Amino acid sequence: MRHDWPMTHPIWPLFDLRVVTPHLELRYIDDEIARDLALLALRGVHDPAFMPFSIEWTDVPSPQLERNTMQFYWRCRADTSPTHWSLNFGVLVDGVLVGTTSLMADNFPTLRQFETGSWLGREHQGMGIGTKIRVATLHLGFLGLAAQWATTGAFTDNHPSLGVTRNLGYTVAGQRRVVSRGEARALRGFEMSRDDFVARLQRDDIHLHGVEECLPLLGLAG
Repeated sequence: MRHDWPMTHPIWPLFDLRVVTPHLELRYIDDEIARDLALLALRGVHDPAFMPFSIEWTDVPSPQLERNTMQFYWRCRADTSPTHWSLNFGVLVDGVLVGTTSLMADNFPTLRQFETGSWLGREHQGMGIGTKIRVATLHLGFLGLAAQWATTGAFTDNHPSLGVTRNLGYTVAGQRRVVSRGEARALRGFEMSRDDFVARLQRDDIHLHGVEECLPLLGLAG
């Protein structure tokens, strides 16, 4: 379901892209949100003894971690094209920034497939927020962007992420080995079809804002 808010960024309409649910809001990351996410990450995203990410970005010390975070979001904006894009959102619960979620795709107009990834600040974990974030993210991909497939992945020992994925009914789609902190680790892949999402997870209380204006940037018809 789409909801009407005034557009304030006609040149870069992604800044107006939002997903609003009864529990949280996804806002496309601008410089202010990027800065606040960098500070949130600095306070901790995971137990330092365990690395949940395939790219070890949280191992970088301050202030380079904060600078890398800002540069990452700038780079994602600059690289946005019909053949490659990464849509990154700050997640707010009752107005408080708690983490981030992303949709990433290559050749989306042809493949109609996107990948999701997310993280929460440690103080916001264990409250069921991750599942709500994933549903909102899938809603945007499937119903806002008309995707046919969603994929995600997690290390086989990342039990919180695997729990969210399994609870939402993804199908296992293979496994591969990658290097993390100098060691080989197993990364399990999952996928979900649009039909499965519509049948089990679609809701009428999630509202999208600003999607139509963003479609040309993503290689889709407006």
